[in-house]
Amino acid sequence: MKLIVLILLLAIAVSLGYGLFFLSKDNQSSTRLLTALKVRVALSAALIAFLLLSYFLGWMPSGKTG
Repeated sequence: MKLIVLILLLAIAVSLGYGLFFLSKDNQSSTRLLTALKVRVALSAALIAFLLLSYFLGWMPSGKTG
């Protein structure tokens, strides 16, 4: 589970880097910046969904004691 979370976080960071690169280097008619943003939002949504699913399936401790 930790590996999946780390991979998703790394992919989000890479997408953020691509977005920054395309923001500074591309012309205004390019859609690569928008595509990088879409990928980053989709990866973030997938990460949140995975974390919620793992919590409700009991794969992740709830932090409650007693």
